[in-house]
Amino acid sequence: METSTALQEERVPLASRIWISLADASVAILQSLVAAGALTYYFVNLRGLSTAYTGIVWLLFGIWNAVNDPLFGYISDRTKNKLGRRIPYIRYGAPIFIMAFILFWMDVPGVNSQVGLFVQMLLVLFVFDTLYTAIATSLYIMPYEVAISNKARSSIFVWKIIFMVFTIVVPVAIEATIKPEVGDLAGISFFRWFMVLFSLVMGAIIFASTFFYKEKHYTQEDEQPGFVKAFKECFANRSFVLFEVISFTIIFVQTSLMQGLWYYFDEIDVTRTPLYIALAVGIVGGVFLWINRREPWGVKLSTRLFSLAFAIGCFVIVLFGKNSAAATLAFFLFGIGFAGGMYLIPMMNGDVVDMDEHRTGLRREGMYAGVNSFITKPAISIAQWVMLSLMTAFGYDQALGKGLQSASAETGILLGWVLIPGILLLLSFLVLHWYPLDGKDWLGIKAKLAEIHKEKERKFLESKGYKLVD
Repeated sequence: METSTALQEERVPLASRIWISLADASVAILQSLVAAGALTYYFVNLRGLSTAYTGIVWLLFGIWNAVNDPLFGYISDRTKNKLGRRIPYIRYGAPIFIMAFILFWMDVPGVNSQVGLFVQMLLVLFVFDTLYTAIATSLYIMPYEVAISNKARSSIFVWKIIFMVFTIVVPVAIEATIKPEVGDLAGISFFRWFMVLFSLVMGAIIFASTFFYKEKHYTQEDEQPGFVKAFKECFANRSFVLFEVISFTIIFVQTSLMQGLWYYFDEIDVTRTPLYIALAVGIVGGVFLWINRREPWGVKLSTRLFSLAFAIGCFVIVLFGKNSAAATLAFFLFGIGFAGGMYLIPMMNGDVVDMDEHRTGLRREGMYAGVNSFITKPAISIAQWVMLSLMTAFGYDQALGKGLQSASAETGILLGWVLIPGILLLLSFLVLHWYPLDGKDWLGIKAKLAEIHKEKERKFLESKGYKLVD
């Protein structure tokens, strides 16, 4: 009974929940526009960069991701600042992050050759992602800094889901409304300046958010291991290794599905409105489903089920993607999957970090977030490369206007869009059978961790001259 009470009493202020989630969504929206379709479409279809050069950009970018993410996670875990370990990167990184985003869409004088466009896209992508890593990792970690129980973390993730819906809605809305056609100079100009102004609003939200939540400073007192040891310790955690299968898959799937929308609706003769409605119903229904069933089913079973539903949706598109009724069903299942990914993957990630603390006695959210990105961020590049390669192999011609691709190219779009995601999701469903963080024993471990955190906070306050009153 004491264990259960300790978990239930943990609370996170409403303002903190909202601002953490709002800032996280703002960063994710900009990242989604860059990684999941808009940037590739802009450089390939509107500015004329070849699909081969674009694919190389994403592969080189994936190499940089393999370096900067675990490195930043290591640095942030060791950061000691009066604002905390994470907030300084969010507050002071936001302006640079937004400037990099703006440079994507600028028509730099003299940069119109294939090499020039290649260099612009590559260099800005490197700067953008470096700041994205610093800010997004810090915001991703924040729920674990302020709560230990799944109940308290869930109160943050519910708000995250509410705002994260916009990470799907905004790119879809832009694709459906202001996406310019090839050769539409006025439309391209409007699109470019919309991106600039929109990013400034998002940047203001990210910066302002840092004044509405605080970190638990006692976590700065832990002595962290060296980089190599910290890196290896992540892989000594069996639950982390299994978690990475679904984590990589979700990043790959979300990137591929959002990118594919920009080509699917251009070339496949289906009615958009029912598909968007089905996607929205799936997301909303999925949110209610996973929030209500997380506790009785557990995070493990819930994650396996949404992976299976997501996979079925992908295979429906592979087989029947040119049929509006079948595509509507698939989009509904996509919505169920997107909701599960937004809500359950962070919950599972938190459990993995908790297990590490149980094993090592240290809170290392930054290192785990960095190593997670080391494994999963390349999925963004690979997903882009896979789709572009398959489209090209099946005869996609980037110079053609909307709806003019060959039947073979249409098939390439469908296969590049959802075949590999479907296979990865099915694999995740199978592999998670061996995921160990589930059941009463695991809940007991989490309850003990909650008590350990309370004791650490008491000692920290006393060391600063305060007395914690029970």
